Amino acid sequence: GERGAAVEPGGVEYIAESERHGRPLGLFWMWASPNLEFATVYVGVLPVVLFGGGFWPTAIALVLGTALGSVFQGLLSAMGPRLGVAQLVESRAGFGFFGNLLPAGLQVLTAGAGWVAVNSVSGAFALQTFCAAVRLPVPAFVPALGIVVLVEILVAFAGYNFIHAIERWVFPFLAVVFLACTVIIFLHARPGTGFDAAASAAGGGPVGAFMIAVFFAFAYAASWNPYASDYSRYLARGTSQLRVALSSGLGLLVTCGVLEVAGAALATVAGTRWGLTDIPTDQFVKPLPEVLVIVAPLAICVGAVSANAINLYSSAMSFLSMGIRVTARLRRALAAAGFGIVGFLVGVLVVKTDQVGPGGTGGAYENFLFFSTYWIVAFLGVVLADWAMRGGRLRTALLFDRRHSNWRGVAAFLLGIASCVPFMNQSLYVGIVASHYPQTGDLSFAAGFIVSAAAYWLLSRGHAAGDGSLPSP
Repeated sequence: GERGAAVEPGGVEYIAESERHGRPLGLFWMWASPNLEFATVYVGVLPVVLFGGGFWPTAIALVLGTALGSVFQGLLSAMGPRLGVAQLVESRAGFGFFGNLLPAGLQVLTAGAGWVAVNSVSGAFALQTFCAAVRLPVPAFVPALGIVVLVEILVAFAGYNFIHAIERWVFPFLAVVFLACTVIIFLHARPGTGFDAAASAAGGGPVGAFMIAVFFAFAYAASWNPYASDYSRYLARGTSQLRVALSSGLGLLVTCGVLEVAGAALATVAGTRWGLTDIPTDQFVKPLPEVLVIVAPLAICVGAVSANAINLYSSAMSFLSMGIRVTARLRRALAAAGFGIVGFLVGVLVVKTDQVGPGGTGGAYENFLFFSTYWIVAFLGVVLADWAMRGGRLRTALLFDRRHSNWRGVAAFLLGIASCVPFMNQSLYVGIVASHYPQTGDLSFAAGFIVSAAAYWLLSRGHAAGDGSLPSP
């Protein structure tokens, strides 16, 4: 039903038509609110601080990358009302029931351990900054992290309806605060800042910095793609696919585009420090007036909770989509709580090993964006190629048939990831193309998608359309 206060029971079952509710517009708030957070701003900081990107080229690149990821978000969200299942259940069509363990497992690690830790750490630092600003006792980092994660777990535990409600309720507050911060940052920024050849990873020149900015922005937006339909699957089957796609895509595009460009501007503000041990959220408040110094950290905390409620919920959905038999009535809620604990532990480890600032030990955040994208683009290639070959006509029963196998999807997925290797360009590994032509930045995201989609199409001609697809109308 539509009750927001009740805990959503069950797991990844098909949503019957009698349970469908909501409007496409709700997907705008759904994807706007969780991106009104500091992690979004930080994506815009990285190309300038690490790769020496000039402000205007970086701003253009960030918008382009975000737009591409937003298009995929819209396409995948439109599957939800059609099928009534979560995204990592829909992907069983292209991967097979047990082949789907591969992307589902990677998604559990990416969201449940990775993004939960990233957002919770920024929320914990912001909580400390807020307490100091209002002259409250400042908690140590670990207790602050525990408070943030606990709130995230409580929201995710309640489930679909409550998460939708929370994202709608917090949107006005987050939008006003972050818009005000963006205006102030631009007033203090130096938009004439050009390419900085002295930056730590500026070897690719201005073009390389531009391409890396495209990659980072796409990576951030695309990180939401593997659970797009998780939040549209309760909409009525006849809901306009165009409205669903536009609401989801624009929610990402508007918020990520604006805040990432604000991050690029923040990196040019005099007095901000981006060393390995500098706390990034502290740099965010430096140009702000006193009232925003108090309110902005609170907004960062709320934004972290908003984002991680989704990450925890969908981590649980991805875990259950692996076919593991869990009979507890609240199995989805219990799994979400478990991943909250995992994210807390990873967050503590990240801070204790000094992997917070740009290029911190091992370049943790940047490499996380890189490596998570390598598998996501291959996943997108298989899922969208399979959906296109079926003409969007798929029998839901196929997705719950444990006998359904599709080795072609697994093979195309692995080929897509392998094709990323020559184009990789990050601190742990530089591929042969990137090493010889550093000005290409990191084109692995394009290679992985194109190769996986093409491989699936070539391997599946004459198979996908006849395997669980509905007959043509």
